[in-house]
Amino acid sequence: MSPTPLALVTLLGVILSWLVFASIFLLRKRPGQAPEAKRDRFATLGIVLQMCGYFLVWFQPPRRPFLPPVAILSGIPGIVFSALTVALALASGWLAESAIRTLGKQWALPARLVEGHKLIMVGPYAYVRNPIYTGMLGMLIATGLAMEHWIALMAAIVLFVIGLVIRVRSEERLLRAAFGQEFEEYARRVPAVIPGIY
Repeated sequence: MSPTPLALVTLLGVILSWLVFASIFLLRKRPGQAPEAKRDRFATLGIVLQMCGYFLVWFQPPRRPFLPPVAILSGIPGIVFSALTVALALASGWLAESAIRTLGKQWALPARLVEGHKLIMVGPYAYVRNPIYTGMLGMLIATGLAMEHWIALMAAIVLFVIGLVIRVRSEERLLRAAFGQEFEEYARRVPAVIPGIY
């Protein structure tokens, strides 16, 4: 079954959002790197699982008869679905970019602390402790919705969330050791990734 024009527009919107999202990491002006003070290498397993989740949602051709098409994805509901999917992708990219800008030279792919590390609690960090992961999860969900492979999306979310929990726990173990009670109070006040859920 060939994709509908609306499905193609949705997928194109998500792909454009991905280009913006990727440019945040690849083309951003890099502040000077602060010397590393401590690193948690176990978080690498989390990164691998998250990438496996992304692989699952991307490498499924859109609208193949993997599952029957969902009736809600046509007409006005389909337009709303498409708009919400693209909006989720754009908002997720914006959130990740804002969080990386707020972190400045403290941002890095691996779980680590740098010399003179500060506990960031402003900008998006005032609402969730790990807004980059919130943005990454949003991008995964938007991609899965655009690809319309529901089983692949569910499997990808499971893999991604396991990786996310590993990374959050690894990073927060470092932050607890460095900031003690200050971090504990912050963690009690602000959710890890999704308000009201985790």
